Amino acid sequence: MATVLALATVTGCSDGDEQEASPSTSVPAGLGSFYGQKPSWKGCGNGFQCATVQVPLDYAKPSGEKVDIHVIRLPAEDKSNRIGSLLTNPGGPGGSGVDFVRQAGRTFGRDLRRRFDIVGFDPRGVAGSDPVRCNTGPQLDEFFATDASPDDPKETAALAAEGKKFAQHCKTKAGSELPYVGTADAARDMDVLRAALGDSKLTYYGASYGTYLGAFYAEQFPKNIRAFVLDGAVDPRLSSTELLIEQAKGFETALRAFADDCVKPGTCPFGGSADAVVAKVESFLSATDHKPLTNTRDSRKVTEALAVMGIARALYVKEYWPVLRQALTQAMQNSDGTILLALADEMVERKPDGTYSNQTDANMAVNCVDKPNPPDLAAYGKYADKAKKVAPRFGAFVVWGGLPCVYWPVQTKQEPKPITAKGAAPIVVIGTTRDPATPYKWAQNLADQLSSGVLLTFNGDGHTAYLQGNPCITKATDDYLITTDPPKDGTTCG
Repeated sequence: MATVLALATVTGCSDGDEQEASPSTSVPAGLGSFYGQKPSWKGCGNGFQCATVQVPLDYAKPSGEKVDIHVIRLPAEDKSNRIGSLLTNPGGPGGSGVDFVRQAGRTFGRDLRRRFDIVGFDPRGVAGSDPVRCNTGPQLDEFFATDASPDDPKETAALAAEGKKFAQHCKTKAGSELPYVGTADAARDMDVLRAALGDSKLTYYGASYGTYLGAFYAEQFPKNIRAFVLDGAVDPRLSSTELLIEQAKGFETALRAFADDCVKPGTCPFGGSADAVVAKVESFLSATDHKPLTNTRDSRKVTEALAVMGIARALYVKEYWPVLRQALTQAMQNSDGTILLALADEMVERKPDGTYSNQTDANMAVNCVDKPNPPDLAAYGKYADKAKKVAPRFGAFVVWGGLPCVYWPVQTKQEPKPITAKGAAPIVVIGTTRDPATPYKWAQNLADQLSSGVLLTFNGDGHTAYLQGNPCITKATDDYLITTDPPKDGTTCG
């Protein structure tokens, strides 16, 4: 299971007011043509406008190959009082920021939508921005269905073979791009976008992995920050395997919260206590390891790995908990994994025709080059064993999902380190206390590391907080992004 990321004026018909790019406090040497570009916006349906912005593939060779960054905006409703652009990133890595704004742009706070263009972009290597594509649909089906909690050397060897194939496919199909899809380069792209959007300083909302991307930007360009919200924070100090182990523990916390919620009315079909519910789920997964479930959608069997992935998807959003209850009931009582499989497919953006978006390929490509990886299968297995001890239901699956990175054709020696962004304006870090994918302590740690970090806490469930509809979080976030006056450090909502 993958962890659950020469410039010319852009052509196109103009739709809406074009903006003159505002100069940054300093334009990096050799990049003037990139920073000075003026996107040509054109209507792309339902009030949105789209454009592309070019960036160099390799910032050390700006006259070389270029990457087209796909950008979308929902224009500010009150043009006379418009502040600027709110650049966003939904996470991943591998998530499409263009799709995110199409789907969620109008759910941002009303005051924000009045004063800001809500802007999304597909980071390099993702979706519409020269996407990394490595695997076919059938190849990914095989990768995800492989037992990601091996019980013996044979199963471990099978998992390693899948990891090697994944890495080899990427080397063959996208090898020249792989060294340049990491977060450090994507953060530099954000500064080009800032200038192209016409903003002298950047206003940004990043969720999940988008917080890591935002923190990288803050470290490189602290003086170019106007207001930053980092929601569902990633701790930059952690190694690749430490991140996976802590994420697995987060899913355990979320499963416990689901179990507590299930037994409250006294009608939970999986047991009368949270302990009983968790034990029932664990027993069910163990049985699925030996006898995969059927489904009514296609010929695929629902293996233990796919069942875990389906459960994990539902734990991301509290509103999915009734669906998870239905899925588990169907699976346990009828050996029917149809709903669990639908959830798993949603997690990895598998389409009904068996094709996938490039989310999984991009996710792996970014994660594998961002941090050093264990040197071999034996070393990696020790981390998986540790994860299973501290996160019995999710540990092995989450950690083994990153195994292709051991065989990745591009490796970094840059060790993780704290990000301080010294000299930056206040940066608001939002943490959710029972977040399954980005544990709350990561938000605490990032807020502490940042020299200007301000912690805002949502006492609740689900992954990230701002778009969950909590009025306290919405007001605190919107007020800060509009005025640049942050909430009091330590404020708690919910």
